[in-house]
Amino acid sequence: MTGRNIKRGITFGVSAYFIWGLLPMYWKLLEETRADAVLAHRIIWSFVFMTAFIIVSKKGKSFILECKRLVQNKKTLLIITTASIIISLNWLIFIWAVQQELVIQVSLGYYINPLMSVLLGVLFLKEKLSKAQTLSCILAAIGVIYLTFFFGVFPWISLLLAITFALYGLLKKIVNIDSAFSLTIETFIVTPIALIYLLSVFGVHFGFNHISLSTDILLITAGIATAVPLLLFGNAVLHLPLSMAGILQYIAPTIMLFIGVFLYGEVFTYAHFVTFTLIWISLILYMSTSLKFKKDKKTKQKLA
Repeated sequence: MTGRNIKRGITFGVSAYFIWGLLPMYWKLLEETRADAVLAHRIIWSFVFMTAFIIVSKKGKSFILECKRLVQNKKTLLIITTASIIISLNWLIFIWAVQQELVIQVSLGYYINPLMSVLLGVLFLKEKLSKAQTLSCILAAIGVIYLTFFFGVFPWISLLLAITFALYGLLKKIVNIDSAFSLTIETFIVTPIALIYLLSVFGVHFGFNHISLSTDILLITAGIATAVPLLLFGNAVLHLPLSMAGILQYIAPTIMLFIGVFLYGEVFTYAHFVTFTLIWISLILYMSTSLKFKKDKKTKQKLA
């Protein structure tokens, strides 16, 4: 990976995680709508938006060719199908948790997620960490474990969010398909299921609330709110080591934590302060070590 690609990856990643950090505010606006209905609409309108995006960007022919290659490659098709199911489950848990006023648990899940991404990157992609980077991950893990034990309950919501999104990132890295094409295919795979579900549960109204126009608009624009950060994320994982992409993830849960505490009045404890401090120390340590390593590598290449 070149330095230019890594800079692009960091830009995409930071943008994606910033938007994700604000998403609880969006799903909170839909708290009167069932989480399963919101999920189904999110899938359908994401597919509609991505299809329009591909047409407008004049990538239709390339997309069709990619689909043909995908159909011929059963292994890749299986991976994409698995990714679509995993991300749908992640979306459902996220929406439901926010509607149940569990934003801090959501935040905890996305604090744990980078650790899962680092672990998967090392185990499956053979990515290597320096001693300083390993130390940064240990510091972050200590913070997460401390916060987990402070709550005194098994954080199943947090762990499911962390595991599903880390697996999704790994599968996207393995497949290595254009992010726009990948997201379109993923949502296409599950859109028929979402349509059938809405029709069977809500009938011809498909879960729309015709009394509240604003709610209907929010359901439709959920496709944009979903697709934009995922497009950015898809580009980020193509240009970054999975471990670094995972570390950048801390931006989103920090924003979520602030939203939960300052906007929705959830309690910010001493344990949150300790975890927040340890995680940001680990982030600074990891990023500074990564940048120093790349700078030293460039210097050696110039001298060679």
